[in-house]
This record gives sequence, C-alpha cells and structure tokens, in this order.
Amino acid sequence: MTTASTRTGLTVVSRRALGKRLVEYTMDSPAVGGTTGLRILFPTEYTVDTERRFPVLYLLHGGDDDYRSWTDKGEAAEATEKYPMLVVMPDARNGFYSDWERPGRLGRPRWETYHLGELLPWVDTTFRTIARREGRAAAGLSMGGFGAFSYAARHPDLFVAAAGFSGVLDTNRHSWITEIAARRDGGGFGAIWGDRLTRRAHNPWDLAENLRGLALSVRTGTGIPAGGEHRRPDPVEAIVYHQSARTHRKLTELGIEHRWYQRRGVHDWPQWIDDLRVTVPWLAGVFADPPPAPDPFSYRSAEPDFSVWDWSVSFSRAHREFAVLSHVDKEGFALTGTGSARVRTAAWYEPGLRHTVQVDDIAGGVLADRAGRLSFTLRLGARTGTAWVKIR
Repeated sequence: MTTASTRTGLTVVSRRALGKRLVEYTMDSPAVGGTTGLRILFPTEYTVDTERRFPVLYLLHGGDDDYRSWTDKGEAAEATEKYPMLVVMPDARNGFYSDWERPGRLGRPRWETYHLGELLPWVDTTFRTIARREGRAAAGLSMGGFGAFSYAARHPDLFVAAAGFSGVLDTNRHSWITEIAARRDGGGFGAIWGDRLTRRAHNPWDLAENLRGLALSVRTGTGIPAGGEHRRPDPVEAIVYHQSARTHRKLTELGIEHRWYQRRGVHDWPQWIDDLRVTVPWLAGVFADPPPAPDPFSYRSAEPDFSVWDWSVSFSRAHREFAVLSHVDKEGFALTGTGSARVRTAAWYEPGLRHTVQVDDIAGGVLADRAGRLSFTLRLGARTGTAWVKIR
C-alpha cells in the first residue's frame, strides 16, 4: 500500500494494477469525507514515450453504478486502446456530480469539489498530462451525461469537449429523478441542490450559453426498442431522450455547433458501449485540433461568487439569481444582475499602470496590480440591470 498527498489534501490509500493499462486506486478525499474508488486507463504509449504528455478523458458513470462500471460493463478499455489519452473514471455514487446542500445518511459529499478541485489537480501533477483546457474532455452516460455537461458548462475554461450518452441534460423536466438518486445515497428531499435555483445553477439546459467554444456531442435513444430487442418501450430512456432533445434544440437556437444523434434504443449498456466506441475517435480528433476559446466570451451563473477564464466576480445582493458576464474582451464587458459586484479581471493589462474604467458615463482610474489585473466594484441596483464597462 502506498500513501501520497497533494496540496488539495487528496491522499492515495492504495494502488492496484488490474492489467497492462488499467490501474485502480483508493483515494481519501476531504471533499467526499472518506475513501472513494478510482480507475485510470493509461495509453499504451505512456510507458514507451516517457517525454510525451497526453490528454485526459474524464469518463463518468451513471446512477446506481460506480467507478468500475465503464471497464466492467462498458468496454472502455477496448474502446480506447488505440487512442493516446488517459481515461480517468472516478466514483460519484448517486450524487449527481454536485456538492450536496444538505447532509444525508452518508454525510454531505462534495462531488464537484472532489472531481475538479482535488482529483483534477492530482491527475495533472501526478501524471504526464496536457494540463490545460485543450487537453481535457468529459463524457458520461445518464447521470454521468449530466455530470459531463454540467462540469463543462460551469467550468468551460477547464474542458475542450463534452459528450453525453442518454444524458440527464435538463433537470427542469422530471426533477424527481434526482430526488430518487439522493434517497439511494441516504439523502432526504432537496439533499443535493436544496432549492430550484440551486438545481438550475447546475443544469446544462440553463447553462447552455456557457458551452460556446466547446466540441459537443449529444447521443440518445428514444426509448423505443431497436429491432430484435423484443422489449416494451423504456420510460427512462424516453425521459432522457426528451431532456437531450430539449438541450439539442437550445444549443441550435443559440447557434452553438454540436453533434446530435438519436436512434431507437433503451437505457442499457449495449447502447452506451456503441456510444463510447464512436465518440472516442471523435474526441481524439478534437484533442489533435482543439477549437479555440471563445473571444469575446460570455458566462452565466447563479453562484454568489464565480471565476472563469481567469476573471472573478463576487456578488453582494438580496437574493440569489442568475447573472451574466458577457461581451468580455480586453476593451471591456457587460455585467447583468442586481446588488453590487466586485470584479477582478484577467491579467490582461500592463502592471503598475493606471487604466481608465468607464461605467456608462462615469469614468475613473484603476491601477493594475503586479500581475496586470484590475479590481473594482460595480453597483447594479435593486432591480436587474446591465452595467456596460469600457477599459482603456
């Protein structure tokens, strides 16, 4: 047994090789509040070319499965064997890839914090990865499809691609699915997200605009059995089909390019095995020729504080609500919301130089810090409004 710690507090409790490419870890996570399993598939070239760095696919499991499912049931090793990428398969139990709002019988796990705040840095510091947006993708089935798209939409600066298979992509519809998941992990009503706005703050449909600039793939069955299955229609697949279709339509309305594929099929592994088999070579192509980051960029969030693309915004307001940081480039931006907001820009400006920041018709000087960041407060008012900011 080995033990190793990272600056995030994540600790390796044990490591076990299960084959030439597959390694299983037991991790001790402060965010999860205990130990959790993890499997990683390494590319065949990893031990041959010891100078090369590789992209990472975070492959997420569905409800009532775990970190072993993609290799035990989903033929992930076979699907990725010929492609130069690490495949990281973490556990999430039935936690919907979110930090829980309320504790349950198993505690109050913070799955998003574990995956993105602990595990992702550990992977990038432990292995030879391409440790930037262009070298990361997320994909998953059902609940894992939600996780892939939610993580990508909440953190578009971390991922270059997202793929969902039979994904729960719009929790505004059939929200009881997440309540069932919470109960299976010992949580009561509202344990995962607490209230409707918190749920929407994680919902891919509500955050679709944030996915601009990513390579996206949405694949789903309709719930009608394919030929030869000889089964009744599947209501679970029918539900996720409608959620996926709604997200497909939303992306289309926003003019966001994406791959869309629907077919007859039920909520089961034969479909997801095929989904992964055809998605991996597409992802390999994305890694080889990644799309550029959006410029200018926009970002929608209902969090009181958020950071994206090296910008950060911290709100002081009466009620939690969606806010939008938009049209962001070096010459300025717009911020829509209420209350007041402390804004810190990316390190885009000349350090030590005083820059003019004009809000509507009022202008003032702001000194860039040593890194080239500007920090200032915007007052938006009691009603939702937009502050237009010019910087020069």
